[in-house]
Amino acid sequence: MGRTGTNVVVSRARLIETEVPARPVGLVLVLHGGATRPGSPEVSPAQLSVLRMIPVARRIARAGRGRLAVFRLLNSHRGWDTGHTPVDDVAWALGELRGRLGPLPTCLVGHSLGGRAALLAGGQDDVRGVVALNPWVYSYDDVDLTGRRVLIVHGTDDRVAPPARSEAVARNLQAHTEVGYVEIPGGKHAMLSQGGRFEQAAADFAVETLLAAR
Repeated sequence: MGRTGTNVVVSRARLIETEVPARPVGLVLVLHGGATRPGSPEVSPAQLSVLRMIPVARRIARAGRGRLAVFRLLNSHRGWDTGHTPVDDVAWALGELRGRLGPLPTCLVGHSLGGRAALLAGGQDDVRGVVALNPWVYSYDDVDLTGRRVLIVHGTDDRVAPPARSEAVARNLQAHTEVGYVEIPGGKHAMLSQGGRFEQAAADFAVETLLAAR
C-alpha cells in the first residue's frame, strides 16, 4: 500500500480484464497464489502463479457466454503477512468493480493462497459463491459464509498445500453453509497435469452459482 500527499491510502493491487460484457449479470474475480520471495515483494504479471490463472479465467469467461464479467486480480505484493493480506486486496478489488459495474452477484475463484483469500473474503457484500483450488490454508481457518455456495477442489498429490488441511476447513465451514469438496486423483499443486479438470470445475460452479436462476 502507498499513500498520497493527502493521506489517502492507494492500493498497488491491479485488475486485469478477461471478459467485460456490455451488460453483465454476474462477476467473477480470479485470485492467484504465490509465496513470499525475499527481496522481491512485488507481484509480476509474468510470475507462474499469476500466469496459471489465465486459463482458469478464460474457461470461466467462455462458460459464461457473454453474461459474466471476469477479472483477474494481481495482489499488491507477494505472499501473506500480518500487515496487509490478499483479503485486503480482494476487498479493494470488489469495491473498485462495484463502482465500475454496479452491484453484481459475485463468485471468487482462487488458487493456493488465492484460495485461502477467496474463502476468508467470501463474506464480502455481493459474494454468492467461492471456489478454492488447491487452497493453502490452516486447518483452523473459519468464516461464516451463510448464504454462500462453496466449492473446494484439491489434488490428492498436492505436496505444497496439504489436502488434509482443506478437508478440515471444509468441515469448519459446513457449520454455516453447504460445502462441496472434490478430489482430483493425481492432481498436484500447480494444476498442470490435471489442469482441465480444475478449470472446468471452477467454470461449472461459477456459472451454476451466478446464472442458473437467470
